[in-house]
Amino acid sequence: MKKILSAFICLILMTTIFTGCGSSSSGSKDSSSDGSKKLTIVTTIFPEYDWVKNILGEKDVNVDLTMLIDNGVDLHSYQPSTDDIVKISKCDIFIYVGGESDKWVDDALKQAKNKDMTVIDLLDVLGDKVKNEEHKEGMQSEEEEHDHVDEEEEEEKDEHVWLSLKNAVTLCDAICDKICEKDEANKDTYKANTKSYIQALEKLDKQFAETVENAKTKTLVFGDRFPFRYLTDDYGLDYYAAFAGCSAESEASFDTVIFLAKKVDELGIKSIFQIEGSKGDIAKTVKDNTKDKDQEIYTLNSLQSITKKDIDNDVTYLGEMEKNLNVLRDALK
Repeated sequence: MKKILSAFICLILMTTIFTGCGSSSSGSKDSSSDGSKKLTIVTTIFPEYDWVKNILGEKDVNVDLTMLIDNGVDLHSYQPSTDDIVKISKCDIFIYVGGESDKWVDDALKQAKNKDMTVIDLLDVLGDKVKNEEHKEGMQSEEEEHDHVDEEEEEEKDEHVWLSLKNAVTLCDAICDKICEKDEANKDTYKANTKSYIQALEKLDKQFAETVENAKTKTLVFGDRFPFRYLTDDYGLDYYAAFAGCSAESEASFDTVIFLAKKVDELGIKSIFQIEGSKGDIAKTVKDNTKDKDQEIYTLNSLQSITKKDIDNDVTYLGEMEKNLNVLRDALK
């Protein structure tokens, strides 16, 4: 599959080179307010995009900023379009997560036309803070999907690093530094914006910590995938879930459902969770198999399905994380 994708990317870029020779760019589109060439930044997912917007602040008019995954497609299912590959090829800064879901990026970067491009891999920036994907007791078995795995193969990384506000602080600092290197004339503005934004991130982080500290319940039960390990680890919460965060499974076995239902009963939990976009079938089935069958079903947003329409309606990273806080505050009381 990777060889096919690589050949596809090469074909796209060759076509672009030849068709581009006879065309000219629009100055109004490619130039900043002072007439200089616009800085071009391409991000893969919404959190990166929104972080950059906050770092740029009023200087965003001097930057051509793109979010590739803007139609609600999950990071794990995304495949780049022709347009996407071309945008990456020409940009000044490219920001992506860097996990197994982004393996297609390797081939895209090999074909990049801008040899001065700065590449920011979130997992690489975080280094030792990156966790391996966790398969906890009771999770749906995926052994049949991994029969081919070699003994020496490295464990898959948990890609959902943006769901930690602490990680967001580190990543925003790193992104700011790279933007400043590309646009030194406006670095003071970028640094001031980043400092202000990080203060807001840290304030929300403190609110999460206080909410969990005062919560009666310290365990989450998810009748769904679980991409929130970074968040729960930050605040000392425990969890049980039907599937790991990157799982492609959508139907839970009888054993998995019963295990989760028994955990709800054993711990006296009055809330069951699911993620955004879920049909809710598994969470409801878990509830129906508990003793009391009176739990509330709550939804946490993993920020993987934010669309361009959502952004146009003023959806922000901080705003969505604050909504997650309010859900936890209500569910864990």
